[in-house]
Amino acid sequence: MELRQIVFVFFVSTIAVPIAVVAQTDAPSPPNFEEHVKPILRQHCLKCHGDDKQESDLNLQGYGSLLRGGSGGKVVEAGRSSQSLLFQAITNTDDDARMPPNSPPLPKEKIELIRQWIDTGLRESARGRSMLETRDLKFTPTASAQGKPAGAPAMPKELPYVKASALTRRFPVLAMDTSSWAPLVAAADQDRVRFIHSETERELGALSFPEGEPHVIRFSRDGAVLMVAGGRPVELGVVVLFDVRTGQRLAEIGDEIDTVQAADLSPDQRLVALGGSGRIVKVYSTSDGSLVYRITKHTDWITSVAFSPDGTKLATADRAGGIHLWDAKSGGILLNLNEHKGSVRAMDWRSDSRLLVSAGEDGRIIWWDVVDGFPAIHKADAHPPRRPAGTYGTIPNGVLAARFDRDGNLVTAGRDRVVRLWDSAGNAKRSFELDTGIPVSSVISHDGKTVISGDSSGAVRFWNSDK
Repeated sequence: MELRQIVFVFFVSTIAVPIAVVAQTDAPSPPNFEEHVKPILRQHCLKCHGDDKQESDLNLQGYGSLLRGGSGGKVVEAGRSSQSLLFQAITNTDDDARMPPNSPPLPKEKIELIRQWIDTGLRESARGRSMLETRDLKFTPTASAQGKPAGAPAMPKELPYVKASALTRRFPVLAMDTSSWAPLVAAADQDRVRFIHSETERELGALSFPEGEPHVIRFSRDGAVLMVAGGRPVELGVVVLFDVRTGQRLAEIGDEIDTVQAADLSPDQRLVALGGSGRIVKVYSTSDGSLVYRITKHTDWITSVAFSPDGTKLATADRAGGIHLWDAKSGGILLNLNEHKGSVRAMDWRSDSRLLVSAGEDGRIIWWDVVDGFPAIHKADAHPPRRPAGTYGTIPNGVLAARFDRDGNLVTAGRDRVVRLWDSAGNAKRSFELDTGIPVSSVISHDGKTVISGDSSGAVRFWNSDK
């Protein structure tokens, strides 16, 4: 049965929530069914979905009957409010489908209370246990040594001079990366990539990229190779591999008819994955440039691709919010990750390959447990925008960048003009606000001491992370 048929009869009326119920949203303990959720359901749902009447065979009056669901299946899923029919019903943007019918939307406080109840494990009472599975997601420090070079880390040496293109306005820093082992930042510029020392903030030279706009920049795991992907819109797209020390071009991969918007280099440097407006992910061999396999499952532009640090998996994402996990060698499907409601703007892997983070235009940051595809940590409004006086309507709250450091810390950048640092448990540590421009790329230095961002005005900014 379609969702519309199931949710149409969830609620029958809307009245103000009692003060006592609202006060419960501030309780330090997680919401539970008996104290917090049942009063809301009693006010809005039980006339059609109670002990006396069960439209769609759905009874919400008791905890057990709610968990059983109705004729269309379960209506709540522990830890996944966005995938729960009950939550979808009360947040539907279609006035004809949203519940309660023929009434204004439920107050935000009520919606948030139900969301928290679902995401914290559907507790029945204050003493009840969470239904969420216990997961050991602790970061493994030994994994951070993967890819460490045997000798001195690669740094550029006397690169040829590359003149900056003459522009009426500075080119936005669409892409950026840091070496995992050296104080080196690579930042996008028009027709070139700039090398910057992350400690002195001094420019060390540049790599020529006459193909056009660099949209993706990634260092190899050992920091010796730099991958640059991009091109010119509706004209060409390519991936180029550079020697970091000399600036020499090592390989040119792909021959696209539009800009490459997503790309990554495998940990062993044998594969390059790329994608863009063609909706197809192509994986090439770096040794001879041959096509190894194609991924055709996506229904919209490819926005991000990422190989896991252990080289076994490939994550791909698109503009419609779809994320898929593949076997990196064969291209066989492993998991579908469904939570985002807007374009996925960034993905990155924790260095132990256990967690994949994704960030999108829907304002969500999600840490995925790739063992089973569960959203282990979910920040639904990670970069909440502030509403300027006199503005109305929806304010964009998209998250535009997300990158891990070697120790599992995460840095993100949002349309709220804030760059935010998160610890390995998903807790916000520090925030850095821009006075001009919107941060479109962000990274953490090799030693974790500096947060670096590139913005829409072309500026590269450095902050002390206070690690």
